[in-house]
Amino acid sequence: MSELLALAILALLLAALLALLLPSHQPTRMLAVLGGGGVVTACAGTLLRGDNLRIAGIAASHFTLDGAGVWLSLFGAIAATPALALGSPDARRRVWYVGAIAVILGALGVMGVQGGVAFLIAWELMSLGSAVMLLAERLGIEADEGRAALTMLALLEVGTVALLAAWLIFALLSGGMAMGGFAAGVAGIGGAATVGLGLLLLIGFGAKLGLLPFYEWFAGAYASGSGASASLMSGIVLNAAWFALARGLLVWLQPSELLGIVTVAVAALSAILAVLYALQADDWRQLLGLSSAENAGIATLALGAALVFRSAGLTDLSMLAWMVGLLHLAGHSLAKGAMLLGADGAFRARGSYRLQQSGLLRASNWIYGVGLVFAGMSLAGMPPQAGFVSEWFTFQTLFQNFQVPDLAGRLTLSLGGVGLALTVALAYATFVKAIGLGVQGMPRDATDRTPVPLSHSLAVGVLGALVLALAVGMPWWLRGLDPVAHQWFAQSVMQLRSGLLLVPLTAHFSFISPTLLVIVMPLLALLPIALALWAKRRHGVRRAPTWFGGNAPAPRAATTALSFAHAVQVFYSFIYRPRLDMEHEQVEREYFVRRLSFEQRIAPLFDTRLFRPLTRAVWWLSDRIAGLQSGDMNLYLALIGLLLIIVLGVGVL
Repeated sequence: MSELLALAILALLLAALLALLLPSHQPTRMLAVLGGGGVVTACAGTLLRGDNLRIAGIAASHFTLDGAGVWLSLFGAIAATPALALGSPDARRRVWYVGAIAVILGALGVMGVQGGVAFLIAWELMSLGSAVMLLAERLGIEADEGRAALTMLALLEVGTVALLAAWLIFALLSGGMAMGGFAAGVAGIGGAATVGLGLLLLIGFGAKLGLLPFYEWFAGAYASGSGASASLMSGIVLNAAWFALARGLLVWLQPSELLGIVTVAVAALSAILAVLYALQADDWRQLLGLSSAENAGIATLALGAALVFRSAGLTDLSMLAWMVGLLHLAGHSLAKGAMLLGADGAFRARGSYRLQQSGLLRASNWIYGVGLVFAGMSLAGMPPQAGFVSEWFTFQTLFQNFQVPDLAGRLTLSLGGVGLALTVALAYATFVKAIGLGVQGMPRDATDRTPVPLSHSLAVGVLGALVLALAVGMPWWLRGLDPVAHQWFAQSVMQLRSGLLLVPLTAHFSFISPTLLVIVMPLLALLPIALALWAKRRHGVRRAPTWFGGNAPAPRAATTALSFAHAVQVFYSFIYRPRLDMEHEQVEREYFVRRLSFEQRIAPLFDTRLFRPLTRAVWWLSDRIAGLQSGDMNLYLALIGLLLIIVLGVGVL
């Protein structure tokens, strides 16, 4: 399998080279798809064998994907391969493929390289590749389409600065940049230093995971590109960032309950805020982008719980929480890939990413509808899909907080469970909105019956079916993850299953069986269907005018994105801080209104209070030091002399 992975990487590199040399993007696409398929096959085969993937001699260091890296690479590559095959609906294709390939290679590097310098290069390659994809596309909803991508890069570089600081500390303590020695190097540092180093890792990796305040770049960046680009960013990129954070906090650093408490708090708040803003979005990509930040928050919440349990000496519960993160990101990669490629299909059929009832489900192949519904159910946490299984496991993990001896740890896990419950409830409403407004309803007019392209329908259907297969086959998937748990925790993951039942270490605490639910649930669904049919015949259907909230009316729409989520906006107005702008154009006197302009928007929480003040401070500082760019050679020589004196002084001290 190592040879197959090496060939897949070579195919991706050759595809990027052809994209730069050939005028046609077709050879690039074929090689990129072959490379993505090769990564999937190599990772699947390695997972079945219970081994690691090793390639020697890459970037002057060894490349090794351990079991967790293989798992996350597998599901990230499964979602990335159809995105590579379909491409962006409107982009400079050759440039887009260069960015997409850079993202995949960077993510594989983050999870596989063992040298610190090579890791930082791979980390930056992911960021630059994402920006290249977005800047190659012409799908933004803002006048300045490049601004969102540059904002994303700016915030990601904040994370990179934190990682550079952490890497310098690791290198000083371990005597080198080989990541294999980081754990031994920091073994003797104190608790406060461990927390400080962990916070640097949380900021650095959290910039890509969307932990607060970084989740605010997700909406703009995702809305400036296509679903294919977002599928890579929500899949393999998030998986790589979470893997790197887990390795840093669980493998390199010593156990710290305080660091676990901070991680749980930040992750829970990030998930809540991200899903609150996702519920208000009226664009496919904005909603799904913020949902990606929410799901990354849930996976990081499980990671924080693993830290708390590990600091209490509860290794089996720590393994359970960490395993929940792996399962959650696997299901998220598949489901989000299906939804985002489904959004591209909606764009190709209707020419817009706006969430509005347009009859797509009626006009398109049934495979498209089934795939979207399966994926939406998973992201909403509905049984028996993969998202329900991982979120159920997360709840059961947090419910075992009574085993933690410290009050602070028990209370933190309890509040984490409360935050998770709120997040899941809001996510359910969010994806009811996404499916109900995105694909259902009547066409905008009787002649508008353009279906989603068959290629997109098949991709969405396959990924949606894989979401269900992941859930139903979970007892067998856990068997494949057993060597991974032994490698990280010296524990057996078989404690999480009992026959066809999934259990949180013991069947006496709780259990479910998605394998059996897939049989029972269709039978249970007959009862509400019969009740709905009876109510319709007895009471009929009551129709009322639709509130469009100032948006352009659609005569055949039953509801709108604004009206669906308006009640939540009013209830959480202290977070949303909605703004209403109304302008009147009058004729002679104020009583005769010619035109009324109404605009409603919600204010970002951190943009106005954190990012803009920092931006103004940077501009102010740049104005003050502009004289350093005068071009005066005497000034430059004086500065160099002053720097030399400082260096010599530090050396003497």
